[in-house]
Amino acid sequence: MSTTTSSSPVHAQPVARPGRPVLDPATGAVVRTVPDSSLAEVDAAVARAGAAFLDGPWPSLTRTARGRLLLRAADTIEAAAEDLYRLETRNNGRPVTETRAQLSRVPEWFRYNAGLLAAQRDAVLPSDGPYLTYQRRAPLGVCGIITPFNHPLLILARSLSAALATGNTVVVKPSETTPLSTLAMAELLADAGIPDGVVNVVTGGREVGERLTGHPDIAKITLTGGTEAGRAAAVATAHRFARVTAELGGKTPIVVFDDIDPVAAAEGAAFAAFVAAGQSCVAGSRFLVQRASYDRFVTALAKRADAIRIGDPSDPATQLGPMVSAAQRDKVLALIEAGRAEGARVAAGGGVPELPAPFDGGFFVRPTVLADATMAMRVAREEIFGPVAVVVPFDDEADAIAKANDNRFGLGAGVWTRDLARGHRVADRIRAGMVWVNDHHRLEPSLPWGGIKESGTGRDAGTESFDDFTWLKTVVVRTAADDVDWYGSAAPGRLN
Repeated sequence: MSTTTSSSPVHAQPVARPGRPVLDPATGAVVRTVPDSSLAEVDAAVARAGAAFLDGPWPSLTRTARGRLLLRAADTIEAAAEDLYRLETRNNGRPVTETRAQLSRVPEWFRYNAGLLAAQRDAVLPSDGPYLTYQRRAPLGVCGIITPFNHPLLILARSLSAALATGNTVVVKPSETTPLSTLAMAELLADAGIPDGVVNVVTGGREVGERLTGHPDIAKITLTGGTEAGRAAAVATAHRFARVTAELGGKTPIVVFDDIDPVAAAEGAAFAAFVAAGQSCVAGSRFLVQRASYDRFVTALAKRADAIRIGDPSDPATQLGPMVSAAQRDKVLALIEAGRAEGARVAAGGGVPELPAPFDGGFFVRPTVLADATMAMRVAREEIFGPVAVVVPFDDEADAIAKANDNRFGLGAGVWTRDLARGHRVADRIRAGMVWVNDHHRLEPSLPWGGIKESGTGRDAGTESFDDFTWLKTVVVRTAADDVDWYGSAAPGRLN
């Protein structure tokens, strides 16, 4: 397994070249430097993965043996959990309480896909006549996994565990801003016994991702990122008919009906807007609130936002960390100002917090509530990817559904109501890949994850992801004792 950013094996000396600084977004300080992989090194990583697939033991291992290694990987990751929590917190700025809650679940994905592997059955299909027809699933080959900065390890585990369980080899490209925990996990997988060449990591920016996506020997790309990156990946893979699973942007509507206590709904749904500092594709950035509850909801949400504790992500008392970069912070602040200019009212936040050194050098944005917004405003239509909740009133159920669907994205949605019939009814009519009722952002390894419209294509997690890392072969076996002679006197009477 190669876990370096050079084309050398893991124990070889890395090639000396300038590195890309990896920052602590809470302080702006450099944590370490990581070299950008050259395009030749990307090609070498794909070649290593290809050799491991064609000549290595991984695809030909028995299901039991491969599953046992996946379970050992889960145990190894779990044993290193505390170090992973703190490394990821320092690299992407999520509060350690959030990171611990999220990463403690990473081993579940490996165990789940090991379980699917053990339970996998080959289908026997009905056939007329003396035939036994069955299907087999085979691994695709070398798969590329491109992960984002916001949830590096969880999103990696979601795809990697399924790819490995089904016998593929992989090349992983983490975000150039948050590569550290991915490099650490690759080393843990090597420690668990995953063979050399099965998992390879390349680091760098856009050029590295484009090389991987367009590589002729990559059979499938799984990408989590922006819509334009997903569009480019779809075009690149289409040229060679490779598969692509893309989880892209979102503008998640949170629909709050007036049959629920608006204060309770605001306190519960605040998690949707502000978890991960809003840097999530399913962040609840569009709150659609029924008019009878609107004012009380805005007041309660603003109060909750103002009370969120901002600061050192490594402190368990901290509830909200920084943006991942200065560029991301500046983008969020610019969109807040655009909302203000269009007439939205800043009910909470709206700027940067005052923090002591060294956190005064971090990329923080205060939790912000933009009230009295309309669906025509940029802040109600564009993905902000920051701790900003835009609140828009609606009149009735039909109006709520129309406003919820009035967007180019379709990844997630939330519905808050005490009328469970209404909850089911509205969830059924919202055009999104994931809908939560009276909660948000809950996920399990068994739940397919993905969107529609410009939120992407395909699904991660669940049996859907497991199966999509394989191709299906149908085998037809003639079981009759007599010979086949189509052109003889006893020619068959049927041809399909």
